Amino acid sequence: MVATESGKTSLSGKIDQLFHVVRRPDREQYSHEEVARACREATGESFSTTYLWQLRTGRRDNPTKRHLEALAQFFGVPPAYFFDDEQSVKIAEELALLGALRDAGVRDVALRAVTLSSDGLDTISDMIDAIARREAGRGGAQKEG
Repeated sequence: MVATESGKTSLSGKIDQLFHVVRRPDREQYSHEEVARACREATGESFSTTYLWQLRTGRRDNPTKRHLEALAQFFGVPPAYFFDDEQSVKIAEELALLGALRDAGVRDVALRAVTLSSDGLDTISDMIDAIARREAGRGGAQKEG
């Protein structure tokens, strides 16, 4: 997420994070039109695709409470996500974990690890840390398609 100079996360960063992590069942990002339509239906108020894009990109940063509540409802997060930076960080971490678990490879490893002992889990964790350090040293992991 994008932090402001005061160390707080920007509203646009929070909204953008939701688009990146919370996906449609086919794992594609929701479109601005899909989200704006759902927000219009939830609030009965004006909520255009352009307005949502402006909020997401930081061109507008003063939405109504009802609009933020509608966004929270659509993306399945508590409204506190938008108002409380401490909560935002916790929720963003949970969303990132859920996003990772949607990946079939990560999910398969996690399900296989369920039956491991505490020592076995520690070994796997150490291996993941070692691989992450090695890939970071090579300029980051390259995802194969």
